[in-house]
Amino acid sequence: MSKFSKGKKKPQPAISTASLPDIVFMLLFFFMVVTKLRDSELMVKVSTPFATQLTKLEDKSLVNYLYIGRPVEKFRSTYGTKPRLQLSDKFANINEIPIFLERFRVKIPEGQRTKITTSLRVDGQVTMGIVQDVKTELRKANQLKINYSAKKRPE
Repeated sequence: MSKFSKGKKKPQPAISTASLPDIVFMLLFFFMVVTKLRDSELMVKVSTPFATQLTKLEDKSLVNYLYIGRPVEKFRSTYGTKPRLQLSDKFANINEIPIFLERFRVKIPEGQRTKITTSLRVDGQVTMGIVQDVKTELRKANQLKINYSAKKRPE
């Protein structure tokens, strides 16, 4: 006679969910620490125009953004309602673009500096005069890779 029976199967115990809240909070804290929020506050109103053919930027760490638009409500008393250029966290003149580009270029490893792209986020209501001035200044600074930000046209 054998001591072990082959036919009977014992019921499986229920999975303990006691550690589930700990795991959820650990993941929450991990993503809170790792997530990088927006670098700069948007000080100009930018409502990008719609486009039909869009391509996604490959490496966003090699992109510097220039915002062109009218100042938002809290800055209108100081800067007026004319379209302005925003570089990082401050309003700037067009002649400050080369310094801004050089500061960005210094942070990038030398082998990747040729891949730097400047993305222009321009409000759809802005006239092309200031955009042409910015493009001319970018050409003078030898920044020839330019991208225009746009939204996908709704079907």
